[in-house]
Amino acid sequence: MTKTDLSDVYRDYIACLNKQDWPKLGQFVHDEVIHNGRRLGLSGYLEMLERDFAEIPDLSFNVEMLISDPPYIASRLGFDCTPKGSFLGLPVNGRRVSFAENVIYEFRNEKIVEVWSVIDKASIEAQL
Repeated sequence: MTKTDLSDVYRDYIACLNKQDWPKLGQFVHDEVIHNGRRLGLSGYLEMLERDFAEIPDLSFNVEMLISDPPYIASRLGFDCTPKGSFLGLPVNGRRVSFAENVIYEFRNEKIVEVWSVIDKASIEAQL
């Protein structure tokens, strides 16, 4: 897969998340996906996303930076949202916060097999 092809697949994945088009999630995420060292599988990954959207109703994934080096994608995602209650152990409670997430994805056969994610919690703390 070329860099451009992988970037296109990734952008389609992000569009799927933002639409909350959960029936299509399996087109992008492997059945045995691993997230930050934990094997979640597709069902666990979906549960994680559904929980995120329940806790942050205005959640939107915005690609700020994207580097494609097949089979890897490195992305910086930007968020500007209002978590309902506690978020990352912080008492956000409906206040608007902006933060970034740095993520590396490994793809196999155009599906995400592993995700390494770090959220900039310090930027949220500074806003509270």
